[in-house]
Amino acid sequence: MASKKIKVGIVGGTGYTGVELLRLLALHPDVELSAITSRSEAGLPVADMYPSLRGYVDLKFCDPADAALGQCDVVFFATPNGVAMQQTRALLEQGVRVIDLAADFRIRDVAVWEKWYGMTHACPELLQEAVYGLPEQNRDAIRNARLLANPGCYPTAVQLGFMPLLEAGIVDRQYLVADAKSGVSGAGRKAEVHTLFAEAGDNFKAYGVAGHRHLPEISQGLVRMSGDQPVGLTFVPHLTPLIRGIHATLYARLTKEVDLQALFEQRYANESFVDVLPAGAHPETRSVRGSNQCRIAIHRPQGGDTVVILSVIDNLVKGAAGQAVQNMNIMFGLEERAGLNIVPLLP
Repeated sequence: MASKKIKVGIVGGTGYTGVELLRLLALHPDVELSAITSRSEAGLPVADMYPSLRGYVDLKFCDPADAALGQCDVVFFATPNGVAMQQTRALLEQGVRVIDLAADFRIRDVAVWEKWYGMTHACPELLQEAVYGLPEQNRDAIRNARLLANPGCYPTAVQLGFMPLLEAGIVDRQYLVADAKSGVSGAGRKAEVHTLFAEAGDNFKAYGVAGHRHLPEISQGLVRMSGDQPVGLTFVPHLTPLIRGIHATLYARLTKEVDLQALFEQRYANESFVDVLPAGAHPETRSVRGSNQCRIAIHRPQGGDTVVILSVIDNLVKGAAGQAVQNMNIMFGLEERAGLNIVPLLP
């Protein structure tokens, strides 16, 4: 265990992932919150914006220019895409470790990243160094990371669902389908018409069918799980009238006979945050609400050659801030569950 507390800075503390980081880190036994930045809210006590943190976080938001981020041990970026890459090089040079919750460092091919995110990358030389923070796949590399790319919410649920199948080489890699649903908090805290209560409530729709920014991230991970063999993935996201939650229904065509339940149970036997449910179960998003858990169930309808995997997470926890804290714990040699022993909320 660390002999002293880890000094943590958060850039962009006013969004949903930022406040979720604060919720988790405020009670983390090995963390000292040092700085929380916001240009628009500089000087405002954090608890005035988020009353839920009253008595737990006594810091004020500060302007990024005034924040002593270089004195932190680790800085989390809970910012829109394109922000972290502007500041990461300087922080690394000061010996600060960086965990980016946005997409600036998730995709290793700079041309692919620039195509999907529509901007020039500010530090492409760091893309090869950045470690992709899916602990269940990449734990050894995470331990020594200076720069960590925290996975997206859809990619986390989808990759954890497909991983045992692809690693075992028992499905047709060219026919993978991810039908995924998200709560509206996944769109962030900014005001947009499609996330208004009167628009998103009592409504359900697909979006990004022609191509979603998480598609190349998911494909990159599935290729790695397949031993660098190409994969064919159809990914369709949906917006649901939920605040929190991701439900991914995944389809693959079996090419070998295997005990699927045993395969998943063995693959995740030592993973604290992946719960393989009993055969025939149907996980619900509310069974993981507020927690860092991913719950998975395996089905084989009518005993045919199609396997259906159900994977649920809380998009703000295992899909964002919780996984970031899990990665920080690994990076600093802490107990992986530190600060994350959370029972899901029900109802």
